[in-house]
Amino acid sequence: MSHREILEALTGLLLGMFVAMLSSTVVSNALPRIVTDLEGSQTGYTWVVVATLLTMTATTPIWGKLADLFSKKALVQTALVIFSIGSLAAGLAPNMEFLIGARAIQGLGVGGMTALVQVVIASMVPPRERGRYSGYIGAVFAAATVSGPLLGGLIVDSFMGWRGCFFLAIPLAAAAFVVLQRTLHLPVVRREVKIDYLGATLIMAGVSCLLVWVSLAGNHFDWVSATSAALVLVGLVLIAAAIWVEARVASEPVIPLRLFRDRTTTLATAASATVGVAMFASTVYLSQYFQLARGMSPTEAGLMSVAMVGGLLVSSIVSGRIITRTGRWKRWLVGGTATAVVGLALLGTIDAETPLVVVGLYMACVGVGIGASMQNLVLAVQNNTAPADLGAASSVVAFFRSIGGSVGVSALGALLAHQVADGVRNGVIALAQAGQISTEQLAAMQHSTGDIPDLADLPAPIRAVYEASFGDAIGHIFTVAVPFAILAFVCVLFIKEVPLRTTMGPTVPESEIEAAMVATGEPADWPAYQEDVEPTPASAGTGEGPAGSEARRD
Repeated sequence: MSHREILEALTGLLLGMFVAMLSSTVVSNALPRIVTDLEGSQTGYTWVVVATLLTMTATTPIWGKLADLFSKKALVQTALVIFSIGSLAAGLAPNMEFLIGARAIQGLGVGGMTALVQVVIASMVPPRERGRYSGYIGAVFAAATVSGPLLGGLIVDSFMGWRGCFFLAIPLAAAAFVVLQRTLHLPVVRREVKIDYLGATLIMAGVSCLLVWVSLAGNHFDWVSATSAALVLVGLVLIAAAIWVEARVASEPVIPLRLFRDRTTTLATAASATVGVAMFASTVYLSQYFQLARGMSPTEAGLMSVAMVGGLLVSSIVSGRIITRTGRWKRWLVGGTATAVVGLALLGTIDAETPLVVVGLYMACVGVGIGASMQNLVLAVQNNTAPADLGAASSVVAFFRSIGGSVGVSALGALLAHQVADGVRNGVIALAQAGQISTEQLAAMQHSTGDIPDLADLPAPIRAVYEASFGDAIGHIFTVAVPFAILAFVCVLFIKEVPLRTTMGPTVPESEIEAAMVATGEPADWPAYQEDVEPTPASAGTGEGPAGSEARRD
């Protein structure tokens, strides 16, 4: 396919991805107001984000596997419909519990769009050329990230209120649906459908147990208690059962364990998980910093986010273009993760008094690091993966990035809630000793559990305590995120760089591939799949694919 044909085919797909990313960035900036209006807590704040991440994480591998079996266009359109239903429900939410459930539905659709954009590009573009299109993905991601906080702030401060942030996504998703119908046309290979629902269910249930434990322990029950032990034990048993199902039972597992025999896949997946911690922590908690620690409006907080997104945009596009030209990608992974380490360490020094220009520079540093590494980790894995496994491999990287984000947001949110509660209690005791608040106010504030009040309604001394507590606590969680970024840096250091292929097929003779497949006990289906991706003139004209399959176009 020519560059123009590929861009036409990707138009609707990138629009769908824009809608998915926009939903996260718009809402992240509106969350402080949402939680206040719905009388939520810091735990509720965290779970509005985690609910989406969790369902997105659990379903991303399923979407990737479905992409190997069904029409990719129909799958993206299905994801858009599910996402729209979740958006409508979220906009109508009467309380935090309903909102969290609606966000979980949104996550099902976001998981599909996140996974399928990489799969579609991999099915049309040779690895050597994918750097260019990864740059476009980064540009769309950056555009959504830039416009999201600004748009979210404007909507929250307007007559529409925070509910408009969810309703906005519905017409955009409808537009993406229509554009996809007209522009995306890919060959479809019909095969026997074998979806590993059991494995996916066990994974989601196991991860959910651990996330509930991390989020609620310390506030709703003790870290060392029967409830903690039960949640951890059940979570680990479910995850162990999922691994057994993936290895022994599932004929087409959502996470093919054979992929991890490749060192590049294993290290890139581990790095992706730890990068997820840094990425989601930055986007989720910086909006709280600006609105709760610095007293900004949602619109002003959105303007401050431009610093990080600008760095992400530049590094994503520049790295993608240079990788396409040179075929070398490891230096960008090493440099990107190292830059993220530095940026997070610097953000760990901020408090409620740090000059905003300095905070912006630190954010830009984190953005540059994430932009240079996030999409290129997927590219590194795709370059080492047989075409028959492209869908699953791409989704596995996204899966573990979301796992990292889910665990990171939950753990850091729990830490934030605990530190804010301690800071508020200590602060009001100091105010009482100085005679600035009454005994009744002290008694009420000493029972604070990290809930988020409307700061505008608080007396000035108590508001100052809350602002200082949030400023110090949010700075501390970035320090906690630094070791995760260091782990990502170490992982990419040990990845062996293989120059990107310039073809859709293998880079070694077919006989060597077949011999390797026989030696490892894996099916030698790489060359056969190549016919599915790029039909020969004869098969293209008749609509026939390889033996045992039925090929057609969307």
